[in-house]
Amino acid sequence: MRAALGLGGFFLVCFIVAGLGAAATTPEIAGWYRTIAKPRWNPPDVVFGPVWTVLYVMMAIAAWWVWKSAGFRGAAWPLTLFFLQLALNGLWSWIFFAWHRPGWAFAEILVLWLTLGATTLAFYSQSRFAGWMMSPYLAWVSFASYLNYAIWRLNS
Repeated sequence: MRAALGLGGFFLVCFIVAGLGAAATTPEIAGWYRTIAKPRWNPPDVVFGPVWTVLYVMMAIAAWWVWKSAGFRGAAWPLTLFFLQLALNGLWSWIFFAWHRPGWAFAEILVLWLTLGATTLAFYSQSRFAGWMMSPYLAWVSFASYLNYAIWRLNS
């Protein structure tokens, strides 16, 4: 029962952040975002929702796995990094979409990328499974960083 509640808690936290990010993003897709210049290789808008849903599921499972294996005390550093990168993840949506600041968002996503890389390594040191579960998210944020940079440069 404890493990199931823990998994539910990690899902809840991840999807609260996803919802807060969507609150900043969704109103801007048909407005501001449609009007800015984007590179030819920008994925279609319909790709982002499903990709992020899968990534949030995977990161919740990874964090739960680390917690289940070591608890909050035993995994204090990896879980602190996890929650920090999660907060940075949510903040990026507000900077980029709600506040229309691609340059600031690029600076912030670099901090997110570094924090996420540290989280992935810390998770991997606790559990190879958890580290691998974070890897697609790290790859996607790497791509998103480059996309953010390209959008910033095209619109500055």
